[in-house]
Amino acid sequence: MIVKFLRLFKIFKVAIRYGLDEIAISGLRVPRLAKLIDTVIFWRDLTAPRGVRLRKALEELGPIFVKFGQVLSTRRDLMPPDIAEELAKLQDRVPPFDSDLAIAQITKSLGAHPDQLFASFEREPVASASIAQVHFATLKNGTEVAVKVLRPNMKKSIDGDIALMHLAADWLEKLWADGKRLKPREVVAEFDKYLHDELDLMREAANGSQLRRNFAQSTVLLVPEMFWDYCSSSVIVMERMHGIPVSQIERLRDAGVDLKKLSRDGVEIFFTQIFRDGFFHADMHPGNILVSVAPATFGRYIALDFGIVGTLNDFDKDYLSQNFLAFFRRDYKRVAEAHIESGWAPRETRVDELESAVRACCEPIFDRPLKDISFGQILLRLFQTSRRFNVEIQPQLVLLQKTLLNIEGLGRQLDPDLDLWKTAKPYLEKWMAEQVGWKGMFERLKNEAPRYTHIFPQLPRLVHKVLSKAAEQPGADVQLLQHLIVQQQRTNLLLGFGVCLLVGIVLGVIGIEFIAYW
Repeated sequence: MIVKFLRLFKIFKVAIRYGLDEIAISGLRVPRLAKLIDTVIFWRDLTAPRGVRLRKALEELGPIFVKFGQVLSTRRDLMPPDIAEELAKLQDRVPPFDSDLAIAQITKSLGAHPDQLFASFEREPVASASIAQVHFATLKNGTEVAVKVLRPNMKKSIDGDIALMHLAADWLEKLWADGKRLKPREVVAEFDKYLHDELDLMREAANGSQLRRNFAQSTVLLVPEMFWDYCSSSVIVMERMHGIPVSQIERLRDAGVDLKKLSRDGVEIFFTQIFRDGFFHADMHPGNILVSVAPATFGRYIALDFGIVGTLNDFDKDYLSQNFLAFFRRDYKRVAEAHIESGWAPRETRVDELESAVRACCEPIFDRPLKDISFGQILLRLFQTSRRFNVEIQPQLVLLQKTLLNIEGLGRQLDPDLDLWKTAKPYLEKWMAEQVGWKGMFERLKNEAPRYTHIFPQLPRLVHKVLSKAAEQPGADVQLLQHLIVQQQRTNLLLGFGVCLLVGIVLGVIGIEFIAYW
């Protein structure tokens, strides 16, 4: 408790020193109160611009606050321009830590000094973020690499702030009427998990490797290769990527990059990760994205920093696909039905009332360019609607919402005239057709085949076991028996369909051969 109190005191002290109260109060248009505080706390210097003061305060408070600033920097529709510009520096220009500490970390983690491991190693970091910093190096075979080194004492720093967040979530759930519905403890638990995952760079390397494999055949996204012989929990070494930061719009224009195509490709990458893979990069702020200008890969995105990824199961993907497609078709009744069917809205909810509320939130944004849409405001209105209908917040989708906000902020910079709905709708319709059509059925049948091959030989023994128990204890295993019967019927149906399909294919081949012969 003392540690928590000291951390709260530090947060308060930093906020006062940098005049964050003055920034907040001036935004509320009560300058007299701001002047009174300045008079009482006369020793602080507030001559620096407010954006600079806010950035420095977040940097001093640590990685969680820096990440908060990174998200704010992408929301130029919500933040004043001067603050958004300054917070953008948090994406890859956080003050670096001492290079000697980085070298000591590399030596400890990889068992040798960088001068022994690499043909060359640059002491000055090229990028520094909230969790780690990056140095360029060259392997002894001549391969250019980027060496990512974890900041010292990160776990201790994050644990303190997460403890405060858990405490705040407990209070929120007990004292706020909407506390239980919004599940603040579950949301903080999700955030806690992802932050601690980010502290294990070996996990980040594995995430990057998975994403690279998912997009191995892609013509829109590049992912660096990981060099596993040089990876540990606090140091990872990956392929050095060359490109222009996606936030440097003028440089991209001068290089001849088609910004409109780039924005459309971003939408495709987002939906591919969500619906095809169920595995998505969840920290896609501009500091983590480059654009290739090499002739062979010109105009492709380059993804960096894989510390935070999100995953979706089949249920989540099905729910989201139905909702997105219904949104794009303006089928608000289907949106309402999907919420009730999934159990996210109470069963007693009237479909027509929820349909009307969703229509009021979403109808004003269609057929409008991205520059005229604010997802921040839409999410606020949807939040108000969810509260009215007691819709439960799903913690596993918090990262997805954050990613969507990042994508919107990025798209707004690249092509303000982008019609997000028209761009995404054909891709999503194609994906749905593949899932519910013949192709999707064949894929599922192929994936399930090993499972049923394993079950078939066991069925007689399992049935005998259940029947024996039922005879000993009548009624005790009725549910289990009924479930087994249903499973057997489903298996028989799939087996019968597979046999018919195989016979059809064989007859088709024979027919083709017969026609060719004659």
